[in-house]
Amino acid sequence: MEALTNFSSSIEYIESRLQEKIEIEELAKITHFTKFHYQRMFYMLTGVTVAEYIRRRRLTLAAQELLSSKEKVIDVAMKYRYDSPEAFTRAFRKLHGVSPSQVRKNGIKLSAYPKISFQLQIKGAIDMNYQILEKGKMEVVGKSIRISTENGENHQKIPLFWNEFNSDGSSEELEKVCTELGYLGVCLNFDEEQKEFDYMIAVEIRAGEKVPNGYVKEMIPAATWAVFEAVGPAAKAVPEVTGRIFSEWLPSTGYELANKPELEVYPAGDVTAHDYRTEIWMPIVKK
Repeated sequence: MEALTNFSSSIEYIESRLQEKIEIEELAKITHFTKFHYQRMFYMLTGVTVAEYIRRRRLTLAAQELLSSKEKVIDVAMKYRYDSPEAFTRAFRKLHGVSPSQVRKNGIKLSAYPKISFQLQIKGAIDMNYQILEKGKMEVVGKSIRISTENGENHQKIPLFWNEFNSDGSSEELEKVCTELGYLGVCLNFDEEQKEFDYMIAVEIRAGEKVPNGYVKEMIPAATWAVFEAVGPAAKAVPEVTGRIFSEWLPSTGYELANKPELEVYPAGDVTAHDYRTEIWMPIVKK
């Protein structure tokens, strides 16, 4: 697929410039994506941010040089874009568990972070049911928390947030002002470098209704949406389909993500049932 080929080209660009300054804008240009879409795709496909990947690759090569040469630590630090030996030592210890000066001692174990490669895997005829939908701006109201994706924290905290929402009267309160769209999980304000985003449990508020006390309001801008169906218990089906959107659907289409909120739409019903149908709304633009 062209998208995965372009991603591989961006990896080759990184590898050839690990001793130079690397701009994410340049990597995005190689893939013909926006900076936002490149960073989101990179993280979803690899599990690390672009900056973290570059850091780990530099530190891997730095360790190899310290082992195989007599170069001074300060010279290796400068070669791999660290401004001071102290900053290099902190980063090196975080990845390898030892300081750079300890590398040449016998029996020291180091971490090697290999170069990434992208490959298309044919997984069989598993349909992805979706439609392209145009929708104007929406006003949503609800409750919001800041979530980290570090160590899968989002997969732990979001279900707990939903449990709290369903048990403290919030669901009943918002049901009084919502449209027929149902309850929403809104992902917004992505920060790929910090591995954080805001997660909001919300409803689209009916025209003329007032925002209930204690709830926040957000405007979801007008967008073209790719709407996917996730069938099965929501806690399992939603992350599975989201993963396939990034690893299979987006690389094989002429679309890329728009820098706008992403939605999970939960209709009325038992979210733990094997036939429950969640919708995942991804904002897209034509490349």
